[in-house]
Order: sequence, then structure tokens, then C-alpha cells
Amino acid sequence: MQNPFVHGVGGVLSADIAVPDHERELAFYSSILTTGDAPLWRDDLMNNFGTPIIGLGVRTPEFEWLPLQWMPHFQVADVAASATCAIDVGGKELMHGKDDDGKSQWAVLVDPDGVAFGIIPVEPGDSYTARQDRLGCISWLSLAVPNASSSRDFYRQVIGWNAKSIETEETEGLVAKFEMQIDDENSAAEICQFGSEQNEIPSVWLIHLPVDDFVESLRRVTEGGGEVIKEFVEAKYAIVRDPVGVYVALQAG
Repeated sequence: MQNPFVHGVGGVLSADIAVPDHERELAFYSSILTTGDAPLWRDDLMNNFGTPIIGLGVRTPEFEWLPLQWMPHFQVADVAASATCAIDVGGKELMHGKDDDGKSQWAVLVDPDGVAFGIIPVEPGDSYTARQDRLGCISWLSLAVPNASSSRDFYRQVIGWNAKSIETEETEGLVAKFEMQIDDENSAAEICQFGSEQNEIPSVWLIHLPVDDFVESLRRVTEGGGEVIKEFVEAKYAIVRDPVGVYVALQAG
């Protein structure tokens, strides 16, 4: 089951980014996410339960060197150990937050392909993740990389995911595809490798955000200065680029 929104090792509860032209970006995301008769998001970018899932920060000088891409926050068993492991297997550490006692609280890392992500400790359980209500959340993650097997191994070691190889259709243009599993019931993400001539998306973690009116959301992407890069009609999701060039995926909620 595709469900990254789980409390536990490998679960993904939130993502953030620091953007230039913050007011325009805030208006853009508020517009594209709040469509339909029963919006899954509020115009302050909290979800319809009032939970802060995505954070859109101002790109101040102290954050200008961070990659301009959405950074999902992966829960890990031990932040310090995962950060050390990431460096040992070819990644880099950009930031590392510790408490007054020196205990690691979070870190921002990049993998060997320059893909940014955060790691946080496993968060305590919360009842809203178990509800059957429709809500705004990170519903899936996807990553296209030059070498899917190498990326798979990196995230297995750093995050603690298991991996399952997925058979691909020739028409998909995929060389390899792996589903990254939290446990026997929940999968968090997919890591794909396309033929060199067919990959239109840079290597970034694409966070998939559900919306109530998918068609209207795509219309508002263009209206707001973004671009629909690729639409998957049958799956009812699309990869879009926002006004400052950041990639994100929208899907029917």
C-alpha cells in the first residue's frame, strides 16, 4: 500500500523549502491546493485538520545555499547514526541540529546525486494518521535518478527502508524501479531510473500532494505562473513546476 504518512522508521510526515519571491510562492501553493468543494488544504497551507504538513519558508541569506527543492523529512531510528551513515556512503551533511545536551534532533542531508532531504527522530503516534477521513498529507514520494540500484542501497542504509523491485512496462521508458517499504503493509516512495533520453525531471524528491479538484488545480498551476510538465491521465496525477522552478506532484485526492 502506498502510504508514506506513517509514524515509525521510514515514515514521512512533513516537508519544507525556503523559497525566493515568498509571497508569490505562498499565493501559488494556496491557489493550487485549495480547489474543490471540500478542499484538503487551507490557504495557510495547513491541511484540513489544521496540521502543518508542508512548510514554505523565506529564502533569507542564511539559507540561500540550500538546494531549491522540497525536502521531505524521513523518520529514522537514530539521527546521528543515519547522518554518519549518509556521509560514509557518499552523501553530505548540510545542517545538523542538536539540543543543549548535544543530542541530535534533526539533520539536512543530500544523497550522492545531490537530492536533498531531512531526517528526524520517530515522532510519537497521533490519531489523525489512522483516520479514514480525507486529508491533506504527503501521499507518495518519487525520485528519478541516473542509477536506481545505487540510490536504493543508499536509502536502505540511511533511512532503514526495505526495497522491492517492480516490474516495468516497456512503454514507461524505465530501466529500473524500486518501491521503498516502511514495513510489510506500507510503502513510502519509489525510486526510478529512466532511459537517458526520456527523463524530463531532475533528481529531486517529488512530494505528491492530493487535491480535491485535480483538473482545476492544474488549470491554476498555469494561471499562477507555473507549468504542467507531465500529466498521467489514468493515474490522475501530474508533475508540475512552480513559478521559481521547484518541482512538485499533484494528484486527485
